[in-house]
Amino acid sequence: MNLTKKITLGVAASFLSGFVFAQTLQEGIANADSHKYAAARQVFTEMVAKSATAENYFYLGNSYLTQFEPNFEKATEEFNKGLAIDKKSYLNRIGLASVRLGKGDKTAVAEIQNIVKDSREKDAEVLFRAAEALTLFGGSANADLAIDLLNKAVEKSAKNGTPANYYYVLGDAYRLKVTNSPQVAGAAMTAYEKALPTAKNKASVYTRIGTLWMQAQQWQKAKESIDRAIATDPTFAPAYKAKAGYDIKYQQNALATQDLINYAKYADEDPDTQLEISKLFFTNEDYQNSKLYLDKVFDKVDDLIKYKLRAYLLFADGDYTGAKSNLDLFISKADPSRVLPADQGLDGLIAAGLAQKETDPAKKATLQAESQQKIAIAKAAKDETMKWDEELMKIKGGGSINQAVVDAGPTSPQIESLKKAVLANPQDTNSLYMLAKAYEDVKNWNGAILSWQKMSGLLPDWSPAYYSQGLAYQHAGQGELAQAAYEKYISSYDKYIATVKPEELEPNKLTLSYAYFAVALLVKDTDMAKAKDYVAKSLQLNPNYQDAVNLSKQLNK
Repeated sequence: MNLTKKITLGVAASFLSGFVFAQTLQEGIANADSHKYAAARQVFTEMVAKSATAENYFYLGNSYLTQFEPNFEKATEEFNKGLAIDKKSYLNRIGLASVRLGKGDKTAVAEIQNIVKDSREKDAEVLFRAAEALTLFGGSANADLAIDLLNKAVEKSAKNGTPANYYYVLGDAYRLKVTNSPQVAGAAMTAYEKALPTAKNKASVYTRIGTLWMQAQQWQKAKESIDRAIATDPTFAPAYKAKAGYDIKYQQNALATQDLINYAKYADEDPDTQLEISKLFFTNEDYQNSKLYLDKVFDKVDDLIKYKLRAYLLFADGDYTGAKSNLDLFISKADPSRVLPADQGLDGLIAAGLAQKETDPAKKATLQAESQQKIAIAKAAKDETMKWDEELMKIKGGGSINQAVVDAGPTSPQIESLKKAVLANPQDTNSLYMLAKAYEDVKNWNGAILSWQKMSGLLPDWSPAYYSQGLAYQHAGQGELAQAAYEKYISSYDKYIATVKPEELEPNKLTLSYAYFAVALLVKDTDMAKAKDYVAKSLQLNPNYQDAVNLSKQLNK
């Protein structure tokens, strides 16, 4: 959950007219800094309408570079309009070089340096914008150059007051350096702290400081800074995005979902922002909200990543044909640098899903071979976007379980009532727990599995949900998935048991005994050593467990 780069402050041309210009520009900056990109773009567009200067075209063009996914075509169009008015415009020349650098042309770094040289380093804004371009697109290799230019911009602007944005980007540039050096982190922190006196919104500074603490894995200090940002301005959207990152780190998925809801509430309706919100919900494994936001803007955004995101969501819903179509569109149209090992892995999972339904033996074999090859690419890259082996097991067991599959099974008035309660408040774990139990009562094992999975998403440390998943999978005849769920329960038991009351220890020991026995029973024909080990652990916890006694005798004949 990384913070996006921000738009920065320009310099007034003169005292009187420049004051109005600066105030208007500040409004645009504030909107963009709050992730209200549509509102920001409207301000910059109005600036051009009132005064079609080369500088105003630059600010409008630059707004397309600093949004979540840069729109290089729109940015280029505005920069060229600026150059048509003033062919020597250093800012618009830097803008065009930024586009080249953003597209991967490393020679643009030298071009940016030449533009700075042509300006004779007299203009702080030119120095700053050159450094901003390097910070946005130059990566760690150009961090030192960006820092050098920013320090010069700060020095040049000191007489009239250095804009807070200069310090923001200086902090961001220090963070580009690939190092664990406390001195570098300290320099970034100092830069952010210097922005505080002149920052239009202190929440923006506190949020940056919070994410810097997160980068240093100083989680308590990170939370303190982010909480301070929210206390300073409860409507500052990026603070909630940062807080969601913190909550995901601690597997507080329910809190992260609420953070993302607040982020969506305080950011604006700009389609690119809404797409970003969809991505964030997907990261939190909240596929329902992810789909909701993606569907709202799918036809309004140009970013090809929408096809990739939809492919992942359709795969989660068991629509392998639709997922394949969208993923193929993304891979065929996107720049090759945007195609990741995870996408190859997803393509492999989709092939496995299609193979399950393929009746032609030759086509089935081809799909299975393709599946193994592409999943191997993701695993070799140590990609953890998805649990590759677990997803394969789900496919072999009949595919992912979605609401349509659940609704096709048995139901009851209690289930229908609880479904409405959960739909109204997806974070209501009490209703979700009762819904899972109600599905068990009518033997709708798919419903129970899906409900327990949602419970695990909301409460990852609550191990009983994994045991219940294992039980439901076992009843549904999916042994491999049952084993995986029981193993999760066993591995998370110690962490969970530390939270229960003393009187609850004994019942939990019995449940752990049942889990060890269940795994032993499931693997007895494929892994004798593990079966013997697990049944012994089951009996150690519950010596009078007759089923385990009988299995132990059978295994140790």
